Amino acid sequence: MEALITYLLQFGYLTEQQIALIKTKAQWKKLSKGASFSEAGIVSEEIGYVTEGVCRICYYNKAGEGFTRYFVYEDRFAADFSSFRDGLPASEYIEAVTDCVLLVFSKADFNFLDKAVPGWKDIFARITASVMENKMKAASNMLVQDAQSRYLHFIEYYPGLANRVPQAMLASYLGITPSSLSRIRKSLR
Repeated sequence: MEALITYLLQFGYLTEQQIALIKTKAQWKKLSKGASFSEAGIVSEEIGYVTEGVCRICYYNKAGEGFTRYFVYEDRFAADFSSFRDGLPASEYIEAVTDCVLLVFSKADFNFLDKAVPGWKDIFARITASVMENKMKAASNMLVQDAQSRYLHFIEYYPGLANRVPQAMLASYLGITPSSLSRIRKSLR
């Protein structure tokens, strides 16, 4: 719970009373490897803060092939913010890559905190802006770098994460085939 509070405090000020109130609204949730936290086509009713494990944001094509857009790991929020905020069907899936533990806020509790905690909306606006900036940087790197550079960038900026996710998911994120990723890894040894 303290990691969540520390994370929130990076984006705004909270009093001790506000922190205590936030703690009463966060609920622990465990996800088994492969379980979905959010599904495309369904309105997201929860926002989760990952305390243990790795999730992936992904979509599936008509043939059922999964494509990984992002990984979400400890000390980050996992949510389809647009779906959660606006009540629209989610556009992507959020799936547990490993067994995960999250601190979850229901839509009702999140809205309660929005009214009860001055600055709550601003904190999440800053979190959303930070996440979007990081996503844009990652997308830009993917467009201009070759496959090996994308992999090297990934292991530099996400140390240890490459060893926690299946090779096929990492290859999908990098926009290459698993065999290409295998060749890159071998060439770097």
